[in-house]
This record gives sequence, structure tokens and C-alpha cells, in this order.
Amino acid sequence: MNFDIGNPSYGLVFWTLIAFLLLLLLLRKFAWKPIMEAIGEREKSIEDALTSAEKAKEEMARLTSENEQLLKEARAERDVILKEAKVLKDQIVADAKTLAQTEGAKLIEQAKKEIDDQKKRALAEVKDQVSSLSLEIAKKVLQKEFEDDKKQEALVADLLKDVKLN
Repeated sequence: MNFDIGNPSYGLVFWTLIAFLLLLLLLRKFAWKPIMEAIGEREKSIEDALTSAEKAKEEMARLTSENEQLLKEARAERDVILKEAKVLKDQIVADAKTLAQTEGAKLIEQAKKEIDDQKKRALAEVKDQVSSLSLEIAKKVLQKEFEDDKKQEALVADLLKDVKLN
């Protein structure tokens, strides 16, 4: 067979065209449709995957934002709790100081009262002793020299020199 490009054989062109059309129909019926369906499914799955990825990205962004918000709230709450704890600590310290000062003042007042009571008792004892001594002096003076006034005065003066009062 001799192929001349300038002079084609019409029979060969006809049968080549029919074979090509048959091949095209067969490919269209059996191959083109499944290939296009597979490409369409693949395209749809890629689109779904992209949509899912976009949704996941949005969800991650939302969760990250939510996380940051929760962290901010937790920090704010921590700060509030720390401030409340500091205020409470300061109040407890102030109350303890006030209580200590009050108790100290009560103890000081009790001690002063006790000192005053002991001082009064001591003064009362001194007065009792002075009165006892005075009575003894008077008794001795009266016994010894009841009649002589000068001797009585000298005796009283002599006895009073021995007694010292604060």
C-alpha cells in the first residue's frame, strides 16, 4: 500500500472515520461517562474536603478565640481572687492588731487596777500600823508618865522620831 498524502483514498478515509466514530461512541458510552463521573465525584470530594477544612479552620479559630477568652476570664478571676485575699489578709491583720491592742490595754488597765488595789491595801496596813503604834505610844505615855506633861511630850517626840512615814 502506498500512502500518498496529496491523493487520499476515500474508502480508507471513510472506514477510518467510521472506526473513529465507533471508537468515540464506545468510549463515550463506556469510558467517558465513568471517567467524567469519577472526575465529578473526585471534584465533589475535594470540594467537600475543602469545605470541611474551611469549617474546621473556622471551628479552630472559634475555639482559639474561645480559649483566649476563657484564659482572660480566668486571669481576671484570679486577679479578683488575689485582690480579695489581700483585702481579707489586711483586714485579718488589722483585726488582730486591734484585738491585740485592746487586749493589751485591758491587761494594762487590770495591772494598774491591781497596783492601785495593792497600794490601797498597803496604805491601809500602814495606817493600821500607825494607829496601832499610836495607840501603843499613847498607852506607854499614859502608863509611864500620866501626870508630867513635859515628859509626855518628850516621850511622844522621841517615839515619833523612830516612826517614818512615806
